[in-house]
Amino acid sequence: MASATVDFGIGRILSVLENETLLLSGVHGEIDKMKKELLIMKSFLEDTHKHGGNGSITTTTQLFQTFVGNTRDLAYQIEDILDEFGYHIHCYRSCAKLWRAFHFPRYMWARHSIAQKLGVVNVMIQSISDSMKRYYHSENYQAALLSPSDDGDAKWVNNISESSLFFSENSLVGIDAPKGKLIGRLLSPEPQRIVVAVVGMGGSGKTTLSANIFKSQSVRRHFECYAWVTISKSYVIEDVFRTMIKEFYKEAETQIPAELYSLGYRELVEKLVGYLQSKRYIVVLDDVWTTGLWREISIALPDGIYGSRVMMTTRDMNVASFPYGIGSGKHEIELLKEDEAWVLFSNKAFPGSLEQCRTQNLEPIARKLLERCQGLPLAIASLGSMMSTKKFESEWKKVYSTLNWELNNNFELKIVRSILLLSFNDLPYPLKRCFLYCSLFPVNYRMKRKRLVRMWMAQRFVEPIRGVKAEEVADSYLNELVYRNMLQVILWNPFGRPKAFKMHDVIWEIALSVSKLERFCDVYNDDSDGDDAAETIENYGSRHLCIQKEMTPDSIRATNLHSLLVCSSAKHKMDLLPSLKLLRALDLEDSDISKLPDCLVTMFNLKYLNLSKTQVKQLPKDFHKLINLETLNTKHSKIEELPLGMWKLQKLRYLITFRRNDGHDSNWNYVLGTRVVPKIWQLKDLQVMDCFNAEAELIKNLGNMTQLTRISLVMVKREHGRDLCDSLNKIRRLRFLSLTSIHEEEPLEIDDLIATASIEKLFLAGKLERVPIWFNTLQNLTYLGLRGSQLQENAILSIQTLPRLVWLSFYNAYMGPRLCFAQGFQNLKILEIVQMKHLTEVVIEDGAMFELQKLYIRACRGLESVPKGIENLINLQELHLIHVSNHLVEGISGDGSVDRSRVKHIPAIKHYFRTDNGSFYVSLSS
Repeated sequence: MASATVDFGIGRILSVLENETLLLSGVHGEIDKMKKELLIMKSFLEDTHKHGGNGSITTTTQLFQTFVGNTRDLAYQIEDILDEFGYHIHCYRSCAKLWRAFHFPRYMWARHSIAQKLGVVNVMIQSISDSMKRYYHSENYQAALLSPSDDGDAKWVNNISESSLFFSENSLVGIDAPKGKLIGRLLSPEPQRIVVAVVGMGGSGKTTLSANIFKSQSVRRHFECYAWVTISKSYVIEDVFRTMIKEFYKEAETQIPAELYSLGYRELVEKLVGYLQSKRYIVVLDDVWTTGLWREISIALPDGIYGSRVMMTTRDMNVASFPYGIGSGKHEIELLKEDEAWVLFSNKAFPGSLEQCRTQNLEPIARKLLERCQGLPLAIASLGSMMSTKKFESEWKKVYSTLNWELNNNFELKIVRSILLLSFNDLPYPLKRCFLYCSLFPVNYRMKRKRLVRMWMAQRFVEPIRGVKAEEVADSYLNELVYRNMLQVILWNPFGRPKAFKMHDVIWEIALSVSKLERFCDVYNDDSDGDDAAETIENYGSRHLCIQKEMTPDSIRATNLHSLLVCSSAKHKMDLLPSLKLLRALDLEDSDISKLPDCLVTMFNLKYLNLSKTQVKQLPKDFHKLINLETLNTKHSKIEELPLGMWKLQKLRYLITFRRNDGHDSNWNYVLGTRVVPKIWQLKDLQVMDCFNAEAELIKNLGNMTQLTRISLVMVKREHGRDLCDSLNKIRRLRFLSLTSIHEEEPLEIDDLIATASIEKLFLAGKLERVPIWFNTLQNLTYLGLRGSQLQENAILSIQTLPRLVWLSFYNAYMGPRLCFAQGFQNLKILEIVQMKHLTEVVIEDGAMFELQKLYIRACRGLESVPKGIENLINLQELHLIHVSNHLVEGISGDGSVDRSRVKHIPAIKHYFRTDNGSFYVSLSS
């Protein structure tokens, strides 16, 4: 964390000091003084960290940590000062000209006050800088520079990893299946060199599994020479070659060449190539961090015809997925299942017998403790070993309630923390902040992709890249955290994109402890203790806070918060304090708040406001004062219209407002729009507009909002048709379009659309008098939903050739009796056929939609049998029959039914039905 703090501390200050507002506001004199000293301090800290920061000289480490801690605190302090000054500048400049003279004295006083505060900070910077200069000339520092760097923790972790070579096979759990699979790949008959990468998060058992395979007799008999090489993050390729040579010679019981340590790069490569050229060898490269290693080492590993193999372990999916050659591939480690985890834990915690577990009533709390490990073998084994000395239920409960403390302070769990921190320390600086920010959410919380991306953007965590949108950069951060096994994808959308993530329990505990140490994030949960917790937040200056239990408003006394998050697992009533003026992100999703205080509009820095699933009915009338707001999410709240001045929020990018309709007309208008405000079309940076009532002024001017990528309009009228098409044809970046007519019989007049090439998702609810001629131009379309279209012709011909279509939903869209899929739909994975009241037959001819995985048939009472040709859909995994005829269900129920043989290949068949006692479903699978 130290290197990240150096960058975040001084680097962050320097970037903040480039703020244009400050350079134009009369305080640049103090800023110039800061810059000169800060650049010297930054160089010093980076140099110290590189040469001695993690070394064996304790004085260097302590002073280094003191210096980075001081600069981090200064960074926070300066950022707050400048945010406060920006607030005063905004207040002054937003006044009408007639009022500026009246407010000028207050503005000048604020400027003077800020200059004084910056002056005080300058004195502090100068003091720290002087201390660094004095230390620079000390004997300890010079000794640190001259001594070799020695990362003690990393070396200790490497030793622990290599000890896997000596584990008894009897002590291992859950490796039989992956071991057999991997040995099969290593012993395969292909003559070329093959690389097999074993990938998984830190502590998942990659090294243990690989070591067990490396020692197995079947592998030993198959290969002529063997080498196990542990790769350090800061490896030197010549040392890697020397270790490999020593391993080969040792395994062959041959004398190691005396001149080995005097050989250079070229001579080492020649020796290895000469030794291996005519042999079948196996090399295990343990703990590989970058693909750069392979580029350097592959030249010394001949790719002959003898069937040699290279096996590597890595935490990074990018490394595992690298193209190593024909036949190469990766094996992803799976965490232990519940029964396997219990066996491993019991072997460690209750060695010899489970009698203690039973007599002391320890099993319930033991299983709860085991749940926190979530199948991670290293955590299970370490925790089990630690608990083996604890005999009483009270001791077990204490560990369970203080697991975070134990991970940070108990020596027996040090290996878990150290191994997982290696992954964290290897993250690039921007990803460190994004990763730690995820620890704000409760353990096991489902974090939505869009929510994370927008919150990161609000906090300025996303580094600007020329020509790339901030959203795309943030998405790449998420992907990188997944590839590095720091976050887990728990939900994918049908189009192959990750939708929700979670953090492993143990990683979450460690991330939260690092966040608290760095005064970055804090949580108020059941482990917090009332006023003491609030005092900790105030005294330590955490920038981001998550409330996870009920609390009183005065519990939040800190005024420097940049994020305030209320999670759905902690429903409670709360008020917002006027002191939270520096807030950038306010997330109240699923809280019980029903009224926003007027002081909300004083939060000048607010960029992200999430009111989703709250009871809030209206926004403050001066809401337009939040001129930095980028995201407003009122999804499923009670807000029916936006304040009049919304058009003044020129930085707004995301406006998400749709609500469920629980009223009498919910069958058609199942989603309610929000009443639009005058001039809303002046929000030129708006990208998402979801979901609004279609009104004449908005429709006519929609084309001015050229940055829109997502539009959802409801209550569309036939008379809007021409203006709507004209406006949409001016928006060239549109990826999502949803149009719902005012009622079921109102036609959608959209024949004149031409700018459709960019559309990826299209939903049309309303009568279509014919299939629009532009349907066949939707070459990027992945989702198509048609509802109430009432088409008289077969729409299949117009869409069957769309190359990227993955999800097709027909909802009362076709009036004919026979629906035939004759060909095409080569990438379709989900098909929904809903409320086709005239439909009596569905035909899927051989070769059509052969990739289909899920088929839903709902409320099609006239359909007497499953689709003809369903037996040809060999990839079909799920068939859902919802409120269909009894005849259809009886036709596939039981082995003797008429159509049973046609659906026996489908793993999951579910029938949903309704009775007087409620709604139910039964499985019809074999």
